[in-house]
Amino acid sequence: MDTLELLAHPVRLRVVHAMSGGRTLTTSQLCARMPDISKATVYRQVGLLAEGGVLEIDGEQRVRGAVERTYRLRGELALIDAETAASASLEDHRRVFATAMATLIAEFNVFLDRGHGGSIAESVGYRQHALWLSREELADMISELRGTIVARMANEPTPERAQYLLSPILFPLEEPAAQARAERGPGVTP
Repeated sequence: MDTLELLAHPVRLRVVHAMSGGRTLTTSQLCARMPDISKATVYRQVGLLAEGGVLEIDGEQRVRGAVERTYRLRGELALIDAETAASASLEDHRRVFATAMATLIAEFNVFLDRGHGGSIAESVGYRQHALWLSREELADMISELRGTIVARMANEPTPERAQYLLSPILFPLEEPAAQARAERGPGVTP
């Protein structure tokens, strides 16, 4: 199974989120984090991630006669690189985006179900902003955001840190007016 296929699944993507930051977790611990998913499904998806090399076994111990494995994320394999994204079909992009949205909704529902509704104003944001940007302004904004996010991606779990899911989504709602005029051709009015 290629990386795109492996990561384009809501449960597997949630496992990747849970394992980020250098965490080592057992499948039982992952099940506790995802109470909305059946244990059989979590075990099956962890197995696929391990088989695909995205998770590696960090240790094993006997628990009530069974072997319990602790897994670690291989972060360098838990991403869709630029070459893969560039060669993805339109249907692949639709499927990956739908997976990302399904994962986001599932994680948000788990958050709400844990009784954190009162703290939403303090720690949750889901605003949407329509921005008018030139190509240069867009490139600058992406660079600034990327710098801010990447600087914090190496953070590891500590007692004072909570894990947050940040899901930036950016796409053009329309083409620039100059490009639209060029595509219509000279002398064609809107």
